Amino acid sequence: MTSPVATPALEESFRGALVRPGEPGYDAARAVWNGMIDKRPALIARCTGVADVVAAIRFARENELAIAVRGGGHNVAGTAVCDGGIVIDLSPMKGVHVDPVRRIAHVQGGVTWGELDRATQAYGLATPGGLISSTGVAGLTLGGGFGWLSRAYGLASDNLLSVDIVDAEGRLLTASAGEHRDLFWAVRGGGGNFGVVTSFTFTLHPLGPVVFGGVAFHRADAAGEMLRAYRDVTASLPESVTSALIFLTGPPAPFLPPELHGAPLIAIAGLYAGDASKGERATRPLRELGTAAVDLFHELPYTALQTMFDATAPAGLQNYWKSHAFAALDDGAVTALAASGVAMPSPLSHVDLHHLGGAVSRPADDATAYPLRGAEYVVNVVGTWPDPADSARQVAWVRDVWDALRPSAADTSYVNFLADTGPEQAEPAYGATTYARLGAVKRTYDPQNIFRGNVNVAPR
Repeated sequence: MTSPVATPALEESFRGALVRPGEPGYDAARAVWNGMIDKRPALIARCTGVADVVAAIRFARENELAIAVRGGGHNVAGTAVCDGGIVIDLSPMKGVHVDPVRRIAHVQGGVTWGELDRATQAYGLATPGGLISSTGVAGLTLGGGFGWLSRAYGLASDNLLSVDIVDAEGRLLTASAGEHRDLFWAVRGGGGNFGVVTSFTFTLHPLGPVVFGGVAFHRADAAGEMLRAYRDVTASLPESVTSALIFLTGPPAPFLPPELHGAPLIAIAGLYAGDASKGERATRPLRELGTAAVDLFHELPYTALQTMFDATAPAGLQNYWKSHAFAALDDGAVTALAASGVAMPSPLSHVDLHHLGGAVSRPADDATAYPLRGAEYVVNVVGTWPDPADSARQVAWVRDVWDALRPSAADTSYVNFLADTGPEQAEPAYGATTYARLGAVKRTYDPQNIFRGNVNVAPR
């Protein structure tokens, strides 16, 4: 059992709650979204503001404690918690301030995308976010961050104007295009390697509150044909349409007829980022891919669209993911994807093919640390199951699908989809050039690598 650490010095300057092993609420505070993760920190510091973050970092350094940083706690790798160290928990920091005149939002590090969307949609504004509303703004943005607005407006990190970040020395810095430019480059894709981001400032775009989008379900009988048709259609879609093709098992949900419950299905999902009245026409090529068994594309609140896949990601189940990026879908990738859709060992698993390009691809490859500007598609192989005793079989399936896709894939990866985060993962994920540049920034702001509970970049 993990032993608590003595905290009198920290208690003098810490306003939030300090949760120790054996205390009420400890197990709830250490739980994260992925039920595979079962780590026991020596201390959970639930921060109420920047001063608490500074105090927690300095305490960790003085006591040589490993550090984990929790925003939304949704990362599949479970990097928001650690064994025997300190969790700097930002989840109480829920402040969102929207300036509708300047179209910007100031967002604290514990905010989720659902919370941010609700705040910005009050003014008919939005910024590109994630695909599941319970995902934390912080973790997704620091890894790049794509979602339903990305072809129109880029990544979450592309819409950053600045961040406030506490570095390894406990200094509060502002990084932007005008201050600490090297650090600003690094945090847009380089993850949590450089400090604890306490606040993000995003640019916002007019959108909603009603948009056109949704999902259409098809039988997976002709998966290869559907994939090739999707490849052809996405080549000519306007940038205002972001979409995904998903292999899944039909859930026992009221929006599906009973004969599709438990059947292999293909879902085509998407959003038109513009006037909702024009969305039906813009998304028609997606909706006319074959004959849909169920077409749920319609006008709906943007906040509802942002939550439409929440039911596929309940907290507490076993999860293991692997991901690839593709400059194009060749026939080998099509064959491997089609096979994956009919061989899933868990009815909760799915394989997601995200169509990117558009505004994501416009910045130069080295404009930020995000390594996939040239990727037209990203595939995420999502293994989800309830029984820990079944983990070996489920993980093997994810790895087998990933291996089958590998010959067609790019060399670099999307770090937010990595379930494996050992020290050997970072350089292949970023590529040698970006990794070396990240290492130089790391040396400046965290030379002792105290922020290593992530897809870790070593100081150069």
